[in-house]
Amino acid sequence: MDLLDAHLIPAVDGVAFGLLLFVVAAGLSLAFGTAGVLNLSHGTLYAIGAYTGAELSDGTWGGLALGLAAGTAAACVAGAGLSAATAPLARRGHLAQALLTFGLALIGGDLLIQLFGADELPVRVPEALDSSVMLLGHRYPAYRLCFIVMAVLLAAFGTWVLTRTRMGAAVRAAADDPQMLAATGRNPRAVHTGVLAAAGALAGAAGVLGAPIIGPGPGTSENVLMLSLVVVVLGGLRSLWATFFAAVAVGEVQTLGVSLVPDLAPYLLFAAMAAVLVLRSRFAEPATAHGPEGPAPDPVARLRGHLAGRLRRRPRGTPGTAEAAEASGTAEAPGTAGASGADRAAGTAGTDRAGAAPRGYGNRVPKWIGRLPGGTAWRQAAPLLVLLVVLISLPALLDAYSISLAGSALALGLLAVSVTILTGYAGLPTLGQTAPFAVGAYATANLADAGWTVGPVQIVLSALAAAVFSAVVGPAVIRARGTTVLMITLAIGELTGAVVNQLKSVTGGADGLVGFPATRALWGGEGMLEESELYNYALVVAVVAVSVTLLVLRSPAGKLLTGTRGAEARMRASGHPVGRYLLVAHICAGALAGVGGSLMVTVQQYLSPADVGFEIAAFALLAVVIGGTTSVIGALLGAGLIVATRDWVAGSWPGHGPLLLGVLFVATVYVLPRGLAGLRGGNDGGNGRSSGAPAPEDRPPSAPAPNPAGKVSP
Repeated sequence: MDLLDAHLIPAVDGVAFGLLLFVVAAGLSLAFGTAGVLNLSHGTLYAIGAYTGAELSDGTWGGLALGLAAGTAAACVAGAGLSAATAPLARRGHLAQALLTFGLALIGGDLLIQLFGADELPVRVPEALDSSVMLLGHRYPAYRLCFIVMAVLLAAFGTWVLTRTRMGAAVRAAADDPQMLAATGRNPRAVHTGVLAAAGALAGAAGVLGAPIIGPGPGTSENVLMLSLVVVVLGGLRSLWATFFAAVAVGEVQTLGVSLVPDLAPYLLFAAMAAVLVLRSRFAEPATAHGPEGPAPDPVARLRGHLAGRLRRRPRGTPGTAEAAEASGTAEAPGTAGASGADRAAGTAGTDRAGAAPRGYGNRVPKWIGRLPGGTAWRQAAPLLVLLVVLISLPALLDAYSISLAGSALALGLLAVSVTILTGYAGLPTLGQTAPFAVGAYATANLADAGWTVGPVQIVLSALAAAVFSAVVGPAVIRARGTTVLMITLAIGELTGAVVNQLKSVTGGADGLVGFPATRALWGGEGMLEESELYNYALVVAVVAVSVTLLVLRSPAGKLLTGTRGAEARMRASGHPVGRYLLVAHICAGALAGVGGSLMVTVQQYLSPADVGFEIAAFALLAVVIGGTTSVIGALLGAGLIVATRDWVAGSWPGHGPLLLGVLFVATVYVLPRGLAGLRGGNDGGNGRSSGAPAPEDRPPSAPAPNPAGKVSP
């Protein structure tokens, strides 16, 4: 009884906090489960309601009602606008939606700060609720008890609407069988818009009513979003009551868990989220392809398009029978006779026939280049050489601050290249690659503090530490596909962030690390302090790392990875250990991210949790999308563009860096659906696949799947 008495108030607080998360997560679950929108701006919808309610609150019932009506309406309109914004991306998968909504969240957060200020706003509730009541011998805020009652009623009402009304039937049909819903005369698109508007209204109402519990201020939207994602993962997408109980459990961990096990509380939520996702992927049907979630393409239409495309490319003088054999998929490249389909997928990716240019080039390759010895190779290497010349000349063209930014861009670029390996080549879209990035960064900082200041030693040991970390978490990632991979890697990244904040003896906690000795480029040298020295060191390391990466990706091992991504079922059927290939790719990508983390510490000479947080993971994924999901050069250029926007362009407009980055996110998703490499229309220079080919998460459900050689079928 003494224990219950001591923890009664935190337990009841956990119920109130959990029910607040339930109201928010119910909207997020509806948006994702019914409209299919992975909305990373849902926390911003909550913030819209919270700021509006706080601004209109005056301590009267009228002020509370007005704030509730205005905040709910504003968030509802924003949700409907989100439906219009995501409509063009409906067939591009959840990765594009996640980047778009994250960009909208950055824009919305900046606008809210401009409108309401950067300080947390006070919230005034009616006098009758701004008091305490006796609860089992303890005084407890009346407002929180009132909120608990309202949230329970809302859960009951929402369940009734979804299960007992025609509107709920339409919503469930839009999620399960939109074609059947359309056959009844209802427009699935209109239902989806209504669902997103209702999801926004729920988030806005939660913001108004929850403002006295989680007040509007900096970081509110991110905190609410992350906790809501945990609730949705734990509760699933099909039952509001499951979401209800998951939200209460999360609320108890956040309040009662802190008082009972304060050392473990920061890890429990995301550890539970990762465990649930891994178990679901284990007990689900084994993944046989990296394609997006959604209906399979029409086989008749696919075959018709395949044949038409083959005939359009039919070379003169080729007998019709041979072309027909090729169109049917029975023609074999020289040297592959008798090989299985998967072996041909791995061994012939990148060429049509021996000595021919990759199909991504089509007829755009000048004939004189093809006549030169290694002409195609020169064309592929030209962008790398041009980029290298530009990077070498930067110290002579830029000031010290800009050179420092260029060094940071190289570090972020290596992180982006590691994301390219996983997202573009292995088909595992990731939001958690900052975890091995953080391992490499903190390893270098601690090595320097211990006197190990030689650069190559730091690089090797940091890469090794990151590779070991990736080997440990890799089995939890490689079996899942699509959105589940995003969520698992997000949980891994957030768990790593919690460790960074808690393990102060190694990471410095929230204060970070600073004051460690400067890195020496080689044995016997002096510590590098000048920006130009640090940049040149970073450039050499980046060139070596990228060169090794390209060699591996163009080797037979890289082609096996390409075949795994494009024809996983065929690879498995022919006996290839697909899981082993993906695990090796995950480990190598982690090692490369560790090198990037080491470089970042060397260039910056300090390290904080913000350098390895979720925002950096989103930036790395954006850099990959900017460059093209299978373009190594594009990832480096995308990283440079992000750093320039965040630190250089935003310097001329102080305080608006998030707004500029948000605009960059939105513009990239709309204007560059295939990245910078897609504008060139050629081969990406590494995987034998057209750089314009959508990544698995981006390819529409009705689009043809990649053929065994990794090229998109016509």
